[in-house]
Amino acid sequence: MISPAEALERLREGNRRFVCDEVSEETLASREHRAGAATPQEPFAIILACSDSRVPTELIFDRGIGDLFVIRVAGNIVAPSQIGSIEFAAKQFGTRLVVVLGHSNCGAIIATLQELALKKSHRSPNLRAIVDRVRPAVEPVLEEDSDVEDTAVIGRCVRANIRASVINLQHGSLILEQLIETGDLKIIGAEYSIETGNIEFFEDA
Repeated sequence: MISPAEALERLREGNRRFVCDEVSEETLASREHRAGAATPQEPFAIILACSDSRVPTELIFDRGIGDLFVIRVAGNIVAPSQIGSIEFAAKQFGTRLVVVLGHSNCGAIIATLQELALKKSHRSPNLRAIVDRVRPAVEPVLEEDSDVEDTAVIGRCVRANIRASVINLQHGSLILEQLIETGDLKIIGAEYSIETGNIEFFEDA
């Protein structure tokens, strides 16, 4: 399996092609379905992404079938099922890079801010569970600026939530911690701009 650095470069290059509308021939070929030609999985990166329909994960990285192990959940939150899925992919396939992918104007972030500002109450306990996982990340941002409709505040909350999910993965699983300590796994954050198509990677997270 390729190194985290090489996997990250593939993602960067794929996003550059996506933004420039230059889909590679290799990617187009790998998107073709070939009945009866299934091979073992060898994804080179694990992506924990938001479920937003405007963030088509494989497309924005210009990757094909079998390239990415994608887990999608509103708000790219970290819960036991997401951790277990990442543990599975890292151990089963030897995938060495995990990217927590958030995005601009995230609905889960906005819903959480509205909840905290008491502008809207979510009665569904399932939706409330998502809000409760986002809340710890955004509360420190709101202590500095409580205007939940300010686009700059929303943007800072999006990035805070991405970094919180990275930290939760880095320290929420003995299996992942051991892989990180031995240099066999790297977990970073990234933000996709719905407006431009660009992805910014947070390698310091």
